[in-house]
This record gives sequence, C-alpha cells and structure tokens, in this order.
Amino acid sequence: MLSNVKVVLVGTSHSGNIGSAARAMKVMGLSNMTLVAPACEVDGQAVALAAGASEIALNAQVVATLDEAVKECSLVIGSSARSRTLDWPMLEPRECGEKCAVETQAGQVAIVFGRERTGLTNEELQLCHYHVCIPANPEYSSLNLAMAVQTIAYEIRVAHLEKQKQDYAPQAPEAYPRHEELEMFFEHLEKVMMDTQFIAVDQPNKVMNKLRRLFSRARPEQQELNILRGVLTAIEKKIGSR
Repeated sequence: MLSNVKVVLVGTSHSGNIGSAARAMKVMGLSNMTLVAPACEVDGQAVALAAGASEIALNAQVVATLDEAVKECSLVIGSSARSRTLDWPMLEPRECGEKCAVETQAGQVAIVFGRERTGLTNEELQLCHYHVCIPANPEYSSLNLAMAVQTIAYEIRVAHLEKQKQDYAPQAPEAYPRHEELEMFFEHLEKVMMDTQFIAVDQPNKVMNKLRRLFSRARPEQQELNILRGVLTAIEKKIGSR
C-alpha cells in the first residue's frame, strides 16, 4: 500500500531539500516521488543529503504542472498553513495518515508540498481534496520541507502498520474517480452553467471555486460522479432540442 503514496514536491528551489525529503521518505517506507517544475537539478548535493536514499531522488518523475502529477490519483492532499482566505476541508496529520491507509488499498494517493518560501498557490490548493496542517508551535512554526515530509510520512506509516494489525477482513474500499476525471466533470459543469446562463461567461471563477469546494468536501464516488455527468449530458440534450 505504501507504494501507492506519491510525494509531490512543487517548485523546489534547493536540491538539498529534494535529497533530504527522499531520505525522510525512505525511512518511512515511501519511495514514489514526483517533482513539479523544480527550480533546481537533482545534483551532487541532493545525492549527498539523501544519505542512502538517492535512488528515490534520482528516479523521481519530473512534470511541468501539478495537474499532470496527480491526474492518476484518487485522493490529493495538499500541505498548507491554515488559510483565512481559502476555506477548504482540513485534516490533522493523524487524520491524513488514516485516510491514506484506507485509500491506498484501491488507488494512488498524492501528498503535495509547496515551495520552500511561499508554499502552494491558491490555484494549486484548489486541486486538492483536503489540506493538511501540521500543528506546530505558533510562536515558531518554521518547518523546513524535509521536516514536513517526515512528519506526514510518519503518520502514514503508523496508520499503515495499524491497519496491518487489524484482525478482521477489511471492507472493500469505495471507488473514487481519478483527479483527471474530476477535472473533466468540473469542465463539463462549468460549460453547462454557461450554456444555461447560470453564470456569466466572463466571470465564472467565483461560483466555480465554491462548487469545487463543495465537491471536494463531498468526495463523490465514481458511480456518483457518473450520475452527475449523466445529469449534465441530459441538460445539454434538452437545451439542444429547443
């Protein structure tokens, strides 16, 4: 199950942080790293700081966008400080670990970490189903990238080991849509709302952001999403017949 956890680093600017994050991952049994538009190479410093985990950094997938990094994932969790401007479903690290332990039975999970100085943008955070916040000392909450990766990776491992100890047959996990399929639904929803003049063509973002938040909180299963797409298609047919 741990092989289904993807650690995604966005816009990393220091190669040493990639190596240190790889070391943190290997200690906790994670091995799947993706780099989104890194501002540095996986160089000698990265290998040195990986300290025996260099294969994770050297074999990391490199992609241009976060969309591409998580398109095959059914659950995407972004690491974030609590925001006053972006109201999104929040998880504590322990809850994050428990949710990953369940959902990695059926598909890939992505844990997304942002840039060293500025973190993830609001647009990137809106691609996530949940945000996870590490409850650090508010008077000194300076966590570097590898520390954050280590903390979340630890909680995922603990939850994974706890699940292995369970002496009952686990229930079949629900099938959730991949990120790519969810984005196609949002595009379809926006098109139908424009076609029905529910939202203005030149100002769709305000309503769409609220709807993204709604569906991220609700987390429709694959079958439920198929029903919603069917409803949208039926509306399109009805509009076209007039």
